[in-house]
Amino acid sequence: MIDPLYLFVFAGLFSPGPNIILLTASGAQFGFRATVPHVLGVAAGVGVIAAVTGLGVGGVLAAFPALSLTLKIIAALWILWMAWRLARRARLRLPGGDRPFTFVQAVLFQWVNPKVWAVALAASAGYPAGTGPMAEAARLAIAFSTINLGVCLFWSAAGSFLSMLLSSDRAWAIFMGGMSLALAGSALMVFL
Repeated sequence: MIDPLYLFVFAGLFSPGPNIILLTASGAQFGFRATVPHVLGVAAGVGVIAAVTGLGVGGVLAAFPALSLTLKIIAALWILWMAWRLARRARLRLPGGDRPFTFVQAVLFQWVNPKVWAVALAASAGYPAGTGPMAEAARLAIAFSTINLGVCLFWSAAGSFLSMLLSSDRAWAIFMGGMSLALAGSALMVFL
């Protein structure tokens, strides 16, 4: 029997959010191979966030609303900045001076990714195994990292495949513009 945690994590991470939007756009613009460090960084970073929630960080954020609000504002601003950069690329067919996220950038982005925090906190609260904090942190980290690796590979490959279909400059601009609007809209998730 499959642990319900895995089904919840898959559903939470496969649905569109900042990582999915950025990975799909990166796959489309830079290709699958160039996006692999981004993929690996997301999988590692999501695992770290899940482990941290298993250790009880969610309780700390709930205890300090001012800290929580500050982090939400920083997260929303960073996501909006990335959406603006993506919108700028909407008219460019070639990467130019831009490049895909590095492994470290992708890991660090997870700290301000509201969707990852929401799914990790919900998984930690809703699907506990009844083990100690360290075992729970390890369980969550493994579940999130392994499932998210597959999710990220899928969306990066989908973006790479889409780039072959986006042969005209107009189609490219519409796709990248849509990705930037979706990413900007995901900044609202921070405050929900």
